[in-house]
Amino acid sequence: MKVISRSKLRESWKRKGCQDAEQPLLAWFWEVEQAEWKTPADVKKLYRSADFVAGGRIVFNIGGNKYRLVTWVTYSIKLVLIEWVGTHVEYDNIDVVKVGLPGPLRKKRWRNR
Repeated sequence: MKVISRSKLRESWKRKGCQDAEQPLLAWFWEVEQAEWKTPADVKKLYRSADFVAGGRIVFNIGGNKYRLVTWVTYSIKLVLIEWVGTHVEYDNIDVVKVGLPGPLRKKRWRNR
């Protein structure tokens, strides 16, 4: 898999109080770069605690569940886009479906017709 935006990982572990996230995030990065995910079942084989949410997003528990990593995965082109990284406490305050989207898309409300 190709992981996009390693810089988001780096930024997260450089934050004050989050330095202990570096090794778990790097381990996740290297494991995913070596993976050949074709379906969500392949993700579950490697990460049993991964949570699948709307829109192709997957939430990973990192560092003994101290941190959360939100990604967007496209299996057909073997792409994993890092949308958000933060502490478990910060995760409780975000909308996992909208985090990482540009402002206009994040605010847009969809109506069922």
